[in-house]
Amino acid sequence: MKKLFRVLVYLIVLVILVVGAGLAYITFALPNVGEAEEIIVEGTEEQIARGEYLANHVMLCMDCHAERDYSIFTAPPIPGSKGMGGDRFDRSMGLPGVFVSPNITPEGISDWTDGELFRLITTGVRKDGEPIFPVMPYQKYRELDPEDIKAVIAYLRTLEPKKSEIPERELDFPMNFILRTIPVKAELKPMPPKTDTIKYGGYLVTAGACGECHTKFENGAFTGPYLAGGREFQFPDGSILRSPNLTPHETGLGNKKKSEFVALFKNYDPAHFKPGAIKQGDFQTIMPWTMYAGMDTTDLEAIYAFLTSLEPVENKVEKITLAE
Repeated sequence: MKKLFRVLVYLIVLVILVVGAGLAYITFALPNVGEAEEIIVEGTEEQIARGEYLANHVMLCMDCHAERDYSIFTAPPIPGSKGMGGDRFDRSMGLPGVFVSPNITPEGISDWTDGELFRLITTGVRKDGEPIFPVMPYQKYRELDPEDIKAVIAYLRTLEPKKSEIPERELDFPMNFILRTIPVKAELKPMPPKTDTIKYGGYLVTAGACGECHTKFENGAFTGPYLAGGREFQFPDGSILRSPNLTPHETGLGNKKKSEFVALFKNYDPAHFKPGAIKQGDFQTIMPWTMYAGMDTTDLEAIYAFLTSLEPVENKVEKITLAE
C-alpha cells in the first residue's frame, strides 16, 4: 500500500513538472515568429493611394480602428474617430475576454518601425513580442502580397495624429496561454493577376477576411463550413444578427446575378445613400456597406466569381432575431 502511494506521489509530481515546464515554455518561448525585419516603406504616392483603398474599402482597417455609431444604420465610424481605435470586441460576441482596437494614427504608432508594423499585421506579434488576439485577422493577412501590407503601412503614416485612451485587454483563462501558441511565421504570396478572375477574387476575399464574419463561430472557434454564414452578432439592444450564406447554394447566393451582387454594394455608395437613425425594433447590420461600396466594380465582380466557384453549402440562415 505504501509503495502504491509512493508511486502515485511520484506520478503527481511528474505531471506537475511536465505541466509546469510546458507552461514555462509557452510563456517564455512563444510566440516564435522571428525578429521584425528591417523594412523601409518608401511612402510613394502610388503606395499611399493603394493603402488608402485597401484600408478603407477592402481590409477595412478604418472600420475596426474607430468607434462605431450603432444608433445609425450600418453602424458607421463616428466622424473624426477613424484610426483612433476604440471598437470593442467582448464576451457578448463569444470571445474569451475583452479586446479594444488600438490607435493606429501616427499618435499610436510613431514609435513603431515599419518592420514592426509589418510583423504585427502579418503574424499578430507586437513590437514587445506579445501576441494579439486574432480579432484583427492577421491569419488572413499573412497570406497577402507584401506590397499590399507595405501600402497599408504607408497610408497609416499619413493619417492625422489623434490621441485616444484605449483600455488594456482582458484575457480569460486559458486563452492567456493559448494565445501565445497561435502566431506563426507569415507565408506571404504575390497577388494573382486580375485576369485570373477567380484566384484574384479569392485574394480579395482573404484580404477582406470575409470568412471571419461569414463562417459560423461558437465558443471561441469557427465551427461551420467556410463562408456558409450563420455567425451570430448581438447588438446592444439584445437583437441578434446572423451572417448570410455566401456559397452558391439556393440558401446562399443561389441564382443571384453578378450585376445584382455588385448592386448590393454600390447601392450604399455615400454619394447617394445616407444611412439613417435606427429605432428600437428596426433592422440593423454590422456590415459596413458604405465603406465596401467604395470597392472597384471589377474587384466586386472578381469576388462574385470566386464565391460562385465554391462548393454549394446548404445553410438557411435566419437573418435577425429582434429584441422583444
